[in-house]
Amino acid sequence: MPLPKENKRYTYADYLTWPEGERYEIIDGVPYMQVAPTWQHQAVLVELSRQFANYLRNKTCMVFTSPFDLRLPQDNNQNDNDVTNVLKPDIVVVCDRSGLRKTGYYGAPDLIVEIVSSSSIRRDKLEKFNIL
Repeated sequence: MPLPKENKRYTYADYLTWPEGERYEIIDGVPYMQVAPTWQHQAVLVELSRQFANYLRNKTCMVFTSPFDLRLPQDNNQNDNDVTNVLKPDIVVVCDRSGLRKTGYYGAPDLIVEIVSSSSIRRDKLEKFNIL
């Protein structure tokens, strides 16, 4: 993907054209490349997802781990491709399966879990938290 252009708000439609091997999130139309998680981050992610999956076994809710595209529209009538908030939370719990689409979920899921690291703390605690 070429470097992001200033003053352009990127959407999920743009995101779908970017190379598969690169991990991006879009927050208010601005793309952010994600770095690979540390092994410690991965260990916490695996254990938390295992606990959620065990608890949700034989229940209607489902647990998903990153990479999982969470599209948060400005309103429920916004076209999926026009969404300017595309996140990749570490863990997502979904009970209403009607929002499951393509590579993730459209709308607000029932639970979002972020494992905060020093490289993502500001974005996770401020920018992403305030979207909902």
